[in-house]
Amino acid sequence: MTQPTRLDAQMAFLMEADRLKTILRATPIADDSRRENSAEHSWHLALFALVLGEHGADVSTDRVIRMLLLHDLVEIDAGDVPIYGEVDTAAIEAREQAAADRIFGLLPADQAAEFRALWEEFEANETPDARFAKSVDRFQPPNLNLASGGGSWRDYAVDWPMFEARVGRKIARGAPTLWGWIAPKVRAFLSRA
Repeated sequence: MTQPTRLDAQMAFLMEADRLKTILRATPIADDSRRENSAEHSWHLALFALVLGEHGADVSTDRVIRMLLLHDLVEIDAGDVPIYGEVDTAAIEAREQAAADRIFGLLPADQAAEFRALWEEFEANETPDARFAKSVDRFQPPNLNLASGGGSWRDYAVDWPMFEARVGRKIARGAPTLWGWIAPKVRAFLSRA
């Protein structure tokens, strides 16, 4: 039997990444016709970063896009964790680390190390690029919820203090301009709900 080539490994990773299309998220798409899947979410975030990158301070939009394309791949094994759900954080982190080992491990060693480092940087949320990427990740769902008439906010009985604590702080930390834009819209919506 022949050894797998670099291209074989890359294609194995890409075909595995296709499974992200089957992971449903709590947030509906803008027309509220169905729930968004994690692959759509990752693509939409990359587009958000491309369009809104000017609102991140000292960020490399290209690196942010790369993080956002990779950040949810672990959900193939670990599943999506709704931001408003009650969860065992340690158990989720362990599942995600194991998923990262397996999924990034499909790649050739150099790409596995590079992509895993980007994923780890996003998770740590300490660099300007990661903070902006995390902000965009938190900014997109409220926009879908506003467009869909409440979306996952209805399902989880979200109020302003919950939204501000679980979502707002992360948006504000990496993208204060985006937070300043969306906060009054969400506050007004949630006060009417």
